[in-house]
Amino acid sequence: MNILGISAHYHDSAAALLKDGKIIAAVQEERFSRKKHDSRFPRKAIRYCLEEANIQFSDIDAVVFYDKPLLKFERLLKTYLSYAPRGIESYLAAMPLWLTDKLYFRDRLKKNLANATGCKPGEVNNLKYCEHHQSHAASAFFPSPFERSAVLCIDGVGEWATTTVWLGEGNTLTPSFEIDFPHSLGLLYAAFTAYTGFRVNSGEYKLMGLAPYGEPKYTNFIRDHLIDIKDDGSFHLDMDYFNFAAGLTMTSQKFDDLFGGPPRKPESSITQREMDLAASIQVVTEEVVLKLCQHIRQELDVDAICLAGGVALNCVANGELLRKGPFKNIWIQPAAGDAGGAVGAALAYWHQQLNQPRIIEKNQIDGMAGTYLGPKFCNDTVQKRLDATDAVYHKLDDSELMPMVASLLAEEKVVGWFQGRMEFGPRALGGRSILGDPRSSKMQSVMNLKIKYRESFRPFAPSVLSEKVYDWFEMDAPSPYMLIVALVKESICFDTSDESKDMFGIDRLNLVRSEIPAVTHVDYSARIQTVHKETNPRYHALISAFYELTGCPIVVNTSFNVRGEPIVCTPEDAYRCFMRTEMDCLVIENYLMNKDDQPTIENDDSWQDEFDLD
Repeated sequence: MNILGISAHYHDSAAALLKDGKIIAAVQEERFSRKKHDSRFPRKAIRYCLEEANIQFSDIDAVVFYDKPLLKFERLLKTYLSYAPRGIESYLAAMPLWLTDKLYFRDRLKKNLANATGCKPGEVNNLKYCEHHQSHAASAFFPSPFERSAVLCIDGVGEWATTTVWLGEGNTLTPSFEIDFPHSLGLLYAAFTAYTGFRVNSGEYKLMGLAPYGEPKYTNFIRDHLIDIKDDGSFHLDMDYFNFAAGLTMTSQKFDDLFGGPPRKPESSITQREMDLAASIQVVTEEVVLKLCQHIRQELDVDAICLAGGVALNCVANGELLRKGPFKNIWIQPAAGDAGGAVGAALAYWHQQLNQPRIIEKNQIDGMAGTYLGPKFCNDTVQKRLDATDAVYHKLDDSELMPMVASLLAEEKVVGWFQGRMEFGPRALGGRSILGDPRSSKMQSVMNLKIKYRESFRPFAPSVLSEKVYDWFEMDAPSPYMLIVALVKESICFDTSDESKDMFGIDRLNLVRSEIPAVTHVDYSARIQTVHKETNPRYHALISAFYELTGCPIVVNTSFNVRGEPIVCTPEDAYRCFMRTEMDCLVIENYLMNKDDQPTIENDDSWQDEFDLD
């Protein structure tokens, strides 16, 4: 049985395909359209899923959409009415689209599916809908390795829910409690994202990365004025400080007055105020998550928890939950945001509507296949496409390639690494990555400024052999999806207190804090990816070769793109990005390219305007 899951029309549109309950393919539309966070109907993603499964649309037994548009319309209408006449501008902007298009969503969905697959709208049948947070919960629990666990979903808002708790048992999900709009931890965090000058729905991870440079001096302001946090983790926002419920901005004038001025303008200088605000909202977020989880543990009497929703991408809070929380085991959906709703909607229909059992294979980490669920290109295809671009390459078998790339990394070369199936979700995990030597003190600044063209403060993640993680980090648990932050082992850290005592904020960035400075953040933490031989044997082999050469079982890993660009999908995307940046080498499957060997291209920086800055 083939089930197609779809997420679309808000942000991060995606499609996923299940065959007899197994995830065959999942991919975001942005990877094909080259428009980051593309919200349009995922036509190309659907086509890919069908091609990967080698089926036609006529073979699809059910199409499941990841939320219920009419319930969302109900929430919007009731919200506008409750805030009237305030918010009339937002109401007038939204209503024409709803009244002419979204209320007839079923017909629109049929037409879009027909356009994407070449069938007729009348041939599109068996359309199903799944509530937004049910999609999140299903994406978290059903692929997890747990037979029984709590499930916590926190995001901006679905139809009404902003926070939901579930009990997962076998093939069932039972709702426990929820918090509804406008009281939203995700929207609170988004408000600070906007106020500090970053883009909502894409810049939240920047706010998280900025937090260690600041001091949490505004936490009491937030607790006293913005959010009332109860002992059980439930909360209530004072909406006088916010404008997202009825207006076109996230915060109100009262919010600006509380924090001493207007929001930072995007791309302007980051000041100590923004750093302190980031640190403060991060502390409050962690407090809410920990209190919620402590209450959940008492109420549901379980040892494990699964997480989804956009707030589950806050890997610092996840790390705190792992260290201080009440659960022995944590599993986080790698595509925790809306893209993962495509997987969750399909899984919810399979397990809950069709009552199909879960099969947890003991030799697998989980049911996500390492999240390598996107397109793959064989060597013959790669060679043809490289020849079409006049690329100069050397073809090496793995026994030659891995030691060669390890040697290049040890020489502080920056290497584009493209192999196997593309990752599903926001993180590059060794399928479409840019790699470097973590021992290099200059690697962070080089990769930020010359490769990624992004803000200098943003940290990079270590990919570490799973069997070596505890030797280098204060963590003895798997983190295959780069969603948990842990401290670097004290034994390999350096005391920088004397050097940093008169430094503030980003001035502290360039201090060498450990034997792996390129992945050690200013607070001695790192966002860790454990690399497992079972899910990515070639990436594991490369890091093993680097370990054999250097004694370090870690490489720097960042996504293969420049700022504002989606992660590369095809060999052409990879070669184009390689040639436009100051990467030294590129590996696509078994083909190695050195920048100095490539044909010269016209020095034109106008391509940097191709992508909107995130």
